[in-house]
Amino acid sequence: MERLLPFRFDEREKTFWLLDQRKLPFEEVWLPCRSAKEAASGIREMVVRGAPAIGVTAAYGMVLAHLSGEDPAEADQVLRQSRPTAVNLFYALDRMKPYWGNSQASLEEARAIWREVEDTERAISQHGARVLRGQVLTHCNTGPLATGGYGTALGAIVEAYRQDRIHHVWVDETRPYLQGARLTAWELQKAEVPATLVTDNMAGYLMAKGRVDAVILGTDRMAINGDFANKIGTYALAVLAHYHGIPFYPALPLSSVDPTLRTGADIPIEERSAQEVTTVRGIPIAPEGFPAAHPAFDVTPHALVTGIVTEKGVLYPPFDEALRAALDR
Repeated sequence: MERLLPFRFDEREKTFWLLDQRKLPFEEVWLPCRSAKEAASGIREMVVRGAPAIGVTAAYGMVLAHLSGEDPAEADQVLRQSRPTAVNLFYALDRMKPYWGNSQASLEEARAIWREVEDTERAISQHGARVLRGQVLTHCNTGPLATGGYGTALGAIVEAYRQDRIHHVWVDETRPYLQGARLTAWELQKAEVPATLVTDNMAGYLMAKGRVDAVILGTDRMAINGDFANKIGTYALAVLAHYHGIPFYPALPLSSVDPTLRTGADIPIEERSAQEVTTVRGIPIAPEGFPAAHPAFDVTPHALVTGIVTEKGVLYPPFDEALRAALDR
């Protein structure tokens, strides 16, 4: 897949540039971050999104804290509070903590985190491709823009197409932020993979017609038993896939597994602004003042999961044992 990087770092300018994903696919706008506060704002305001990409951005946010003279402890807290669900955010910040006060060592660690993310995504793509066939459905965005530049679930999809394992992709639009329509469709178009955009509530129709052979999507945080949080709508897809006997795979780096959480009930779920539901790109679509709920994620229980695609391979039940063994390796 073409390297559609969601960010870049200019050491000379002491600036971490974020591709504003709110503007895609209509405009390619790069926003500068010169402090941890600005990096945290980019995460919170959805300029950058996707668990792996958020982790890398947080790491470079700490680099910016050193370069701009911010207090590392305060910068760390600001970044931790930017979004609560993606565990990669906290994993990256924990990695950066030993290098507080050392700007060069901090930069080297951030670079290492980004390289590891890239290597992990290549491995996930290879392992994931082997379990896909026919027509595949995906949800939200897990391509280069959500990661370190290669992709997790979408990386597996592209690799499977290159290996002639799949021939078509169904892309959920993913309300209310439309990541599928705006980002995944754009990435697949650039990768020249045959795909069709559908609204989120069309998946059951396609499955009933026998037009979906597998579902693969991303993960923002997974408990040690295999329960996982992902973009809202994932749980409904898992239930539909289970009813129709369709294999269902979350794809994730092992850094997205939170071994401190026994089940998905312990995963914090971010509640975002109701305005993101009642408007589309700033245009009202509901009566003024009408209340709306917006949980950004839902939790899918491990009983609905066929296998978990990781950089160490595809893990199968019992997931608690498989995940612990993979983490130990």
